[in-house]
Amino acid sequence: MAPRADTVVAVAVTRQVTGWLAGSALLCCSLLIRAGVLPEDRADALYHSYEGGGVEITGPSLMVLKKFGQNVAVSGNYYVDSISSASIDVVTSGASAYSEDRTEFSGGVDYMHNNSIMSLSYTNSSEDDYDANTASFGISMDMFGNMTTVSMGYSRGWDTVMNNQDSSFSRDLDRQNYKLGLTQVITKDMLLELNYEGITDEGFLNNPYRSVRFLNPDGVSYGTEAERYPNTRTSNAVAIRSLYYLPYRAAVSGEYRFFDDTWGIDAHNVKIGYIHPLQGGWTLEGSYRYYTQKAADFYSDLFPYQNAQNFLARDKELSEFSSHTFGVKLSYDFIENGWRSIDKGTINVAWDHILFDYEDFRDLRVTTALPGEEPLYSFSADVLQLYVSVWF
Repeated sequence: MAPRADTVVAVAVTRQVTGWLAGSALLCCSLLIRAGVLPEDRADALYHSYEGGGVEITGPSLMVLKKFGQNVAVSGNYYVDSISSASIDVVTSGASAYSEDRTEFSGGVDYMHNNSIMSLSYTNSSEDDYDANTASFGISMDMFGNMTTVSMGYSRGWDTVMNNQDSSFSRDLDRQNYKLGLTQVITKDMLLELNYEGITDEGFLNNPYRSVRFLNPDGVSYGTEAERYPNTRTSNAVAIRSLYYLPYRAAVSGEYRFFDDTWGIDAHNVKIGYIHPLQGGWTLEGSYRYYTQKAADFYSDLFPYQNAQNFLARDKELSEFSSHTFGVKLSYDFIENGWRSIDKGTINVAWDHILFDYEDFRDLRVTTALPGEEPLYSFSADVLQLYVSVWF
């Protein structure tokens, strides 16, 4: 399907991407990555589940990374989303609940030379009426005695948007992504990371199924018309993160991110986390995240009349809203000292509870005397991840 807002949100969450929009989905690199060291041979098996706002998403993911010699590492990933939706967008449009699958394949190769790592990757994602392809290149370099890591990246995406209700409908979307990062060892116990990411989108950027509403001349009812978006969008995000190791082997982390785009959206994100090792190979993590954003310039829950402006949107993810995310993760090292060809193994359970509050998107499932008097929409969601990781 085309990228419905609720589906995009859910997919992002199940991948532990910290955000619901492109702005908050940016800048997802780790403070722990060092350019002069290739990752160890590893295999992960994941089951993920998202439920909230009338949307359910479940599916598996499998990832394998293997080194060849000391300079090359190759990875591959298979990811599936089985989506069923009776979200507020579906219900209020009069459509029936739907089910679909989204399948994603990705592969990559890392090449290390001295203190630098160059990376290439390709990803394909497909579903009934949306195909996405992305090719990426990145380079990271350790400098000043491995105390500083500089990274740069570029990716190009080309997508095709279709419409199940119109077999002749096919639109293109081109995406470009630019990244720049700096990781610095501040003290023996503290790391600091700065990142910038820019995205340019050009093509069909809205949803062929979604409509906006406008007030009829009688003043007591409303009509609907198709959404109309600009065909270009430029987004920018900057982030600062820090990780501090405590004397008793625990660690605290914090981050702040700011996002804006040419559609008028400004967003702020704050997150804090704590990692605490327990006895017997157990590790406990907790986190809290607050996200808030302004609405796009051409968004309205209720337009004053039909064709009120050139661009029209009623996607709740382009409205003014905020969210609170409470997360907990428990990990267990079931193989600490190696077993046959396995060097290490962990079992992990992660759960996030998210509260969404929309400031100017109303719940049309509630009938009121006049349009625009419906209650504001809010909902909660739960994200569960179960996965096993082995190093070999």
